[in-house]
Amino acid sequence: MHIDTLLVHGGEAHKSVTGSISMPIYQTATFEHPELGKSTGFDYSRTLNPTRQKLESSYAILESGTDGFAFATGMAAIAAIFDLFKSGDEFIICDDLYGGSYRFFQEICTNRNQKFIYVDTSNLENITKNITLNTKAIFIESPTNPMMKVTDIAAVASIAKKNGILSICDNTFLTPFFQKPLDLGMDIVVCSATKFIGGHNDTLAGLIAVNNSALGEKIRFIQNTIGSVLAPFDSWLMLRGLKTLGIRMQRQEENAKAISDWLLIHKLVDKVYYPGLTSHEGHTISKSQSSGFGAMISFEVKSKEIVERILKRVKVIAFAESLGGVESLVTYPIAQTHAAIPKEILDRLGVNDRLIRLSVGIESSLDLIEDLKQALE
Repeated sequence: MHIDTLLVHGGEAHKSVTGSISMPIYQTATFEHPELGKSTGFDYSRTLNPTRQKLESSYAILESGTDGFAFATGMAAIAAIFDLFKSGDEFIICDDLYGGSYRFFQEICTNRNQKFIYVDTSNLENITKNITLNTKAIFIESPTNPMMKVTDIAAVASIAKKNGILSICDNTFLTPFFQKPLDLGMDIVVCSATKFIGGHNDTLAGLIAVNNSALGEKIRFIQNTIGSVLAPFDSWLMLRGLKTLGIRMQRQEENAKAISDWLLIHKLVDKVYYPGLTSHEGHTISKSQSSGFGAMISFEVKSKEIVERILKRVKVIAFAESLGGVESLVTYPIAQTHAAIPKEILDRLGVNDRLIRLSVGIESSLDLIEDLKQALE
């Protein structure tokens, strides 16, 4: 079945005795038992809720996984994954990543005596030479946040399998509409569904899909035990978001291509980071493993003063954190999303005070370009 159809129906059309086309919101904490020793299959919503179950199964199908899980936020989903591991375990992490993930690894996981080695995973040698007997997983973003580095996902998955360790991919930027890490060999895929999947900047959520049921059972136990599950109404909003994910991402990518081309030749812009540009160093790999380049652009202007001018003057585009919604958002990584990362690391990555991240929405690309033009000049 084509992904456009899967997005609308979640793998199979919802069947209801009432004829409801929309999946109902089961806004209940608990469920009545028919009698002692018998259950409807639903007992308590922390463990299982029909609305959340529909979202979880839909996401698993979309990511070509065996099991799916919905959490209250993207960070809650990442936290559940790292609850799989023990004290003393080591991990190889892509060095350019969301600041919240870095904060979790450094401020929470290191208290468990877990060790994190940050490398540029777009260079596979950096991964292989850092694997030790204590290495338990490789965690990547591709493209990365905010420098848009592209990692060969299949190659990383292969390295992980050869070494008997897990491979994890954050697929927030491209979603299963453009990229399917499990099909490329990854063991776990995670995303902040707050972003493109929800798509309207109005709901927090995190999703996980895995490629085997044994691993799924471990995450299901953690999900039920810790309890950071997605609420029924929020699950319904995510299901609604999935229905339009394809057409939104197509429009957003079209806009992103037009804007990146325009930024590339602007006199006040020094660098543009967008995998859809043929000049991007990860363009070829991205093209081989993804069906699209997404709607995230980072660009560097000539001075901090220009940054301040853009953030103050934009009118159609909103100066705000987050990404992936129908509304275009501009973010200043060094002061917002990546403020938790030490300056020396940001300097090495190129996340400086002249870098801006743009989440391109579904507005007219002409209006977005005109807005950037008046803000820049």
